[in-house]
Amino acid sequence: MSWQEAWHEIFNFHDYGALLGLVRNSLVAGAVLGLVGGFAGTFVVMRDLAFAVHGISELSFAGAAAALLAGASVAGGSIAGALVAAGLIGVLGAKARDRGSAIGVLMPFGLGLGVLFLSLYQGRSANKFGILTGQIVAIDAPRLSWLLATSAVVLACLAVMWRPLAFASLDPEVAAARGVPVRALSPAFMLVLGLAVAVSVQVVGALLVLALLCTPAAAAVRVTASPVLAPLLSAALATVSVLGGILLSIGSSIPISPYVTTVSFLLYGACRAAGAVRARRGWAARRDARIGTVPT
Repeated sequence: MSWQEAWHEIFNFHDYGALLGLVRNSLVAGAVLGLVGGFAGTFVVMRDLAFAVHGISELSFAGAAAALLAGASVAGGSIAGALVAAGLIGVLGAKARDRGSAIGVLMPFGLGLGVLFLSLYQGRSANKFGILTGQIVAIDAPRLSWLLATSAVVLACLAVMWRPLAFASLDPEVAAARGVPVRALSPAFMLVLGLAVAVSVQVVGALLVLALLCTPAAAAVRVTASPVLAPLLSAALATVSVLGGILLSIGSSIPISPYVTTVSFLLYGACRAAGAVRARRGWAARRDARIGTVPT
């Protein structure tokens, strides 16, 4: 295949206007999932749970594969697997030092189960591939309803626990001394994170879910340390990543996940560069201020 043919395969805007009307459900789902990924990702970065997200996604993949094999709802199987994983991580990894080993045990187990179920599945190969890499461009009304309902639950739970969870994430000792239920918040957030991972898996698949639940928030904190602006910027970046990935993937036979992850990575790179420039200017300003206060 020549590079012109490869380029045409990746970016094909033939009949783009007609195809755009067919992905209305996908754009709605993408906008909602951008909010879920951006807001939940804020706490993923604050609490250093990126590895946990990957572990939950593996059991979410196993649940989705089991549902596909049984002819049940793939979305329901994905949510069930994610909740089981989140609950196990919350119980087995109650302490931060134990969490890594618990996740390391669960990840290969979930991935192995998922591979087993997909190997036994005799249906369309596109269904197998979609669980791993996402297939939001083909979302239908029932699946959209599942996604919107689950996303509403995640956003509502985050709204309720936002302030105490932020306090507990920044300074758990002081939060506990002030009466914040730190021990109860941790497993509660893990379950909410499990739901967020389950719905995000439907966008970028189980293998690349970190692009939605980690990268936008990591980019946001490079630009601002504000507890208000950081989650808002994270949600905006996640939404742009998902919607940009959908709009770029229209007409292409390539799954949506490479587009979403590429847009997300480029936004992270831009935010990291902007943060570096800002830090350099701040350092220079402080240096000049110190020099100005030195008596001559």
